[in-house]
Amino acid sequence: MRSKVLLAGALVAVLTASACGGKQTQDPPAQGGPAACEASDGRITIATGNTGGVYYVLGGGLAQVISANSKLKATAAETGASVQNIEQLVAGAYDIAFTLADTASDAVGGKEAFNGKPQKIQALARIYSNATQVVVRADSGINSVADMRGKRISTGSPKSGTEVIANRILAGAGLKPDTDVQAQRLALGKTVEGMKAGTLDGLFWSGGLPTPEITDLTTSMGGAVKFIDVTPQLGALKQISPVYESGAIPAATYKLPADVPTVMVPNMLVVREDFPANNACAISKLLFDRKADLEQVHPAAKLITKDHAAHTLPVPLHPGAEQGLGMQAH
Repeated sequence: MRSKVLLAGALVAVLTASACGGKQTQDPPAQGGPAACEASDGRITIATGNTGGVYYVLGGGLAQVISANSKLKATAAETGASVQNIEQLVAGAYDIAFTLADTASDAVGGKEAFNGKPQKIQALARIYSNATQVVVRADSGINSVADMRGKRISTGSPKSGTEVIANRILAGAGLKPDTDVQAQRLALGKTVEGMKAGTLDGLFWSGGLPTPEITDLTTSMGGAVKFIDVTPQLGALKQISPVYESGAIPAATYKLPADVPTVMVPNMLVVREDFPANNACAISKLLFDRKADLEQVHPAAKLITKDHAAHTLPVPLHPGAEQGLGMQAH
């Protein structure tokens, strides 16, 4: 697993070397017919997430798939993830962005971090779902989210999807994230370092399964860490957004004693409203035509399904993506 992550990381490092943002440049999209699903010449950039997360690894794989199977040359970049990704996407720094569905829902509705400013984004596809992974030190005295009062907790990178759901779960347990916990807004790599060093009592992470850095943590610390069930807060989360679902972290994922009930959040690939229809069609189609290639990069890609790909509401599906998903290879 570690070797695969290193290879994927190396791939992203190469891809990001020239990723400095900016709008894509290519010919105007074709109008209708099969040619409307052929990508134009040009370059596009993909906003991913923390280096230890699935967005980063899978984003590098997606960039390679696009570059190898279309006229587009794609690069992927490390970012702070969901909220930041959407803000910078709309600003023109990136052309495609990974995001959690709850953050994307806030964006189109102009809520929370996007207060009063609806973002003009559309979806290329719903992809795999993130598992909310809450891990604490076994000696921390934390057995539920409510027990985090006064504790040192990493709530994720600033403006990340992890931070969004962490704060909502804490509030659902009756805690004020800014005052009732010693919140540390750390990227996943720094978070894992803090858990190992004993400078953190627990962490929130919203990511695909398995997340390489969480694998590292559970492998190196073993029984010194444990997962917390956050499903008691699911009701409060559903009052905020219907995208939240119940699920589980299978025991085999991290060699745990048993499955861990948790909250799941779908992920999406999103673009600006002005993203060319032919490119949207070609890329959404490639998600399934080259799905086996993406699965080689990270097993989370196995969870990208045709049955759910077009289910992106309240984020509207890009018209080009709608065509592309309808032309999926079988």
